[in-house]
Amino acid sequence: MNAHATPTEACTGSALGLLFRQTRDAMWARMAKELADAGHDLTFSQFIAIKKLATGTASVTDLARAADLNPGAMTRLLDKLEARGLLVRVADPADRRALHIHLTETGVAMWRDIDQCGQRVRERALQGMDDATRTQLTRLLEQVRDNLVAED
Repeated sequence: MNAHATPTEACTGSALGLLFRQTRDAMWARMAKELADAGHDLTFSQFIAIKKLATGTASVTDLARAADLNPGAMTRLLDKLEARGLLVRVADPADRRALHIHLTETGVAMWRDIDQCGQRVRERALQGMDDATRTQLTRLLEQVRDNLVAED
């Protein structure tokens, strides 16, 4: 971005949208490198599924929504993670049609390691910013997100 741009020029829709995309892509590229360096072969969607399961059980629908996948694609992704011994699917005793998906001990151990990878990426992204600036950045990004998802 041009260092001499006015505030209005700096926040044109295309420049702002591009900056968000570049930031997202750079975060994931750095995360993929951290994961690879730590010996973890995970796609972004697999990472998201493991992250969501780290907080407890979830349904296929919950996981698909979190990873922005359709339920069929999420089922295939879960098949791969289950084959690696990272999660199990257990029938709900109250509703045999429903499944509870949760991490195995191996999955929890992997989560602890990949969470450390994420912490290193976040710290790198925010280096040079004090706590107040980090808090302000988060607040501003939340406001942008909330503005865009608000009903008209």
